[in-house]
Amino acid sequence: MSNEESDDLFLSHVEPILAVKDVTETVEYWHKVLGFPNKWTWGEPPNHGGVTWQGVFIQFSQQPERVSVSQGNSIFIRVKNAETFYRFHKNKKAEIIEPLGNKPWGMAAYTLRDINGHYVIFAGPPNLDKPTTGPIPETVKIISRKPTAEEYVNLISAVGWDKNYNHSLTGKILAAPVYGVVAEHLNKVVGCALLLSDEASFYYVKDVMVHPEWQRKHVGSMLMKKLTEWLDANAQENAYVGLFTGGNLAAFYQQFDFVPVFGMHRNVRRTEKESGNE
Repeated sequence: MSNEESDDLFLSHVEPILAVKDVTETVEYWHKVLGFPNKWTWGEPPNHGGVTWQGVFIQFSQQPERVSVSQGNSIFIRVKNAETFYRFHKNKKAEIIEPLGNKPWGMAAYTLRDINGHYVIFAGPPNLDKPTTGPIPETVKIISRKPTAEEYVNLISAVGWDKNYNHSLTGKILAAPVYGVVAEHLNKVVGCALLLSDEASFYYVKDVMVHPEWQRKHVGSMLMKKLTEWLDANAQENAYVGLFTGGNLAAFYQQFDFVPVFGMHRNVRRTEKESGNE
């Protein structure tokens, strides 16, 4: 094959088509239990459909006579953080037939079976996170309030977000949220979460932080549970709630009904002259 020919050949993605008993039921299962945020169906009643999640696309064809033949077929899905997905699917009561573990072929993986008998393997790098340990200690209290300036700065430093942090802005940062929640251990703040809003149609979850010594101990989950309870009780019907996070934390936030969407961001950069530092 010549270079000119190869330049014209571009592969976008692959979409396996699975035979299923009921398209509508299958699409809802992959959406609600396996977490795929985007879904579609075709036909009335639906006889074809599919789900997508970032670069993963799965289609379903209603062919109940072929389901028994195709049971046991597998789909292999690569992820960045298999341990996070594993926790998410366990919480959703997916049928996990092989638990998460480091495999001899150099990845961490687990296998679940969907409602049509197809095996779905989620696999990622073998550097498994330390498991969450036990229930949240009774000495940790989740309190509805914003952290003080000192508490906030201590957390910023503890989680390593202080590289480009401007301490002179702390007062403005803490004045802006409409709601805040902290986790206290023996009267010391070990975590927080803040919520910005126009108090009409938009909310933004900001600065969800847990001190490293208290990570993997349910503190982050308890903070988000308290924050979403406040939203459900106080936000306007159909209000939009957004947040930014790394892909490795997507499954964590999906526990609280957040779904991935396309987004963009821009950082403001000024020259020394523009910033008054001539």
